[in-house]
Amino acid sequence: MPRFKDMYKEQVAPALMKKFEYKSVMQIPKIDKVVINVGAGEAKDNSKVISAIEKDIATITGQKPVICRAKKSVANFKLREGMPIGVKVTLRGDKMYEFVDRLFSIALPRVRDFRGINPNSFDGRGNYSMGVKEQLIFPEIEYDQIDKVRGMDITFITTAKTDEEAKELLTLMGAPFAR
Repeated sequence: MPRFKDMYKEQVAPALMKKFEYKSVMQIPKIDKVVINVGAGEAKDNSKVISAIEKDIATITGQKPVICRAKKSVANFKLREGMPIGVKVTLRGDKMYEFVDRLFSIALPRVRDFRGINPNSFDGRGNYSMGVKEQLIFPEIEYDQIDKVRGMDITFITTAKTDEEAKELLTLMGAPFAR
């Protein structure tokens, strides 16, 4: 399973060290964590929605998700403080590398009309965010078992200082950026 982690040590780290001419191996950027977030506005009306999303995310990531609750009440959205409005998972270590490997090599190529992920979605501090329109691109999810097609936000938090370093890191890790 730690094939991706070994690839980082053997190929990615030396390539980054050479390209950016770091003085120390501790300067080499790496992926710190991956956060998967699913917002569910319809959860305020139907309480079963959150449990369905929880089950899907747990199947995809192999880790129990955390329920996100509303911090403030918003009358226009009929939302009260403390209502469940989403689900998130933070992956680190081996589970993170395994998820990144499955995302880049299996899930993203299954997207219809896939031409690569947007290379402009960096935040200026070396973190990358992307959206997935449907959870069906992951092979663990069976079409018959889901109640509704839902998207998710996936954020890669890296130790890179600049977007250029982070993009090079993700490219070497196998991220299919659009040309």
